[in-house]
Amino acid sequence: MTYRVLVTGKLHPIALEILEGADGVAVDYRPDLPYEEILPAIADFHALVTRSETRITREMIDRAKSLKVIARAAVGIANIDVDYATEKGILVINTPGKNTNSAAELTFALLLAAVRNVIHAHGHMREQQWERHRFAGRELLGKTIGIVGLGNVGHRVARFARGFEMEVLAYDPYIADEVFDANHAHKVDLPGLLAGSDVVTVHTPKTPETTDLIGAGEFAQMRDGAVLLNTARGGIVNEQALLEALRSGKVAAAGIDTWEEEPPRDNPFRDLPQVVMTPHIGASTAEAQQRIAESIGEQVLRALHDDVVDFPVNMPRLKVLTNPRTKYYTVLAEKLGRFAVQALEFNPRQVRIIFRGELTAEEGSLVRRAFLKGFLSHASDEAVTYVNSEQKAAARHIEVVEVDDPAFKDYQSAVKIIVTDHDQSFTIGGVVLGENNYRLSLINEFTFEVVPDGHLLTMVNKDMPGVIGKVGTLLGDHGVNISQFELSRNRPGGEAMSVIRVDSAVDKIVLDRLRALPQVVSLHRIEI
Repeated sequence: MTYRVLVTGKLHPIALEILEGADGVAVDYRPDLPYEEILPAIADFHALVTRSETRITREMIDRAKSLKVIARAAVGIANIDVDYATEKGILVINTPGKNTNSAAELTFALLLAAVRNVIHAHGHMREQQWERHRFAGRELLGKTIGIVGLGNVGHRVARFARGFEMEVLAYDPYIADEVFDANHAHKVDLPGLLAGSDVVTVHTPKTPETTDLIGAGEFAQMRDGAVLLNTARGGIVNEQALLEALRSGKVAAAGIDTWEEEPPRDNPFRDLPQVVMTPHIGASTAEAQQRIAESIGEQVLRALHDDVVDFPVNMPRLKVLTNPRTKYYTVLAEKLGRFAVQALEFNPRQVRIIFRGELTAEEGSLVRRAFLKGFLSHASDEAVTYVNSEQKAAARHIEVVEVDDPAFKDYQSAVKIIVTDHDQSFTIGGVVLGENNYRLSLINEFTFEVVPDGHLLTMVNKDMPGVIGKVGTLLGDHGVNISQFELSRNRPGGEAMSVIRVDSAVDKIVLDRLRALPQVVSLHRIEI
């Protein structure tokens, strides 16, 4: 059999050499092939290799009758309908970590260009001018850089910064203390980083939690004359707020590689001489492209021959699990993982998974991996899958322990997870009541029966009369409709906890007003 591979994104030649050098593989290299031309042709291909230019939609997947693998020659997968590919049994792979050094180096290229006025001095020289004193800049020696996100790129930026003899602050609630120590970074919260840094640089994935992470309120907390850098993802830094901070002088300079809209239209930053701009070129080095191409070539060949791949984004084998109970608890566990990470207020060191009733650790390997997948995916710019979730947990120094609890009798089967730090813990549990009938049944000491899906709020409050009414009225006044309101309390007059399902996402203004209620102890927004 001959496997046919369609390549619609520009790749380093080594990828084609690897693919074309394999027996039984035919490559059709057509970079920048329009979507409309891919649709009628895709049915005959077994692999599709793409970059960001090609949208992989449900329509395209439906036409791809022979497709076994979709390969993204980059980290991001926003252009691929991964859920539908999984449903159709198509493996999705990507190439994480291959452009780490390139993105970190670009961060410092933008920083140096901004603080030393390199771009404008160069333009001045091209006009055969020699007014040296117009371009006085600032040194990096002794300055403090604040790194938001200490992952693959962030930790490399920290190393580079130490080479410039800068002090390094870092904020990352999902990274173990050992990672901060290894990179000589002082661990701080976000307000502390903003207030203490001469340079603020962003290196987080774009998630609901990190969208508009740096906005008007955060700029107000920064030092006067700070420098802001974004080589991560557009939308993490609110561009309108940055524009206003630059115009006011609050932010002295900025380096921007990624944009809310790409390419940006009517870009207002072009009129600001203190801004250095690039068109999303963080991965655009010969070395990074060669590493990406080598990975793509090797991984696609493995996928075509049903061998194990290193960077799977999804796991189609989930669809053919023989034990329905395991399949359902796998789905539930991932939801519980997503819930837990958004409700947590500390860095986890251990995850203890308790299999209750008839559900046992022996059949729970995939359940364990699913919880970790949901828990870690929320804060990673790399794909966390059922295959690599345990390795990702180990890399974050999170210990995973499994325990059987056959004496549990409340339900036929259930799962309970305890996430702990040195002196803090968070407990979450759930049960499957039937096919696709999932329930969140436990949060810390409070019991519930809530569908863990959609838009949710969790609230702990003093057990006093009138709290529920105030919360319901406030949500209603802001057009937020409640679909389910579950209340549990530990003892009369103690504390109560509510899990509230709503029909739409609750914005920050409403959350702040809920938190301002005198009876409210804590409140979290959860998106599943």
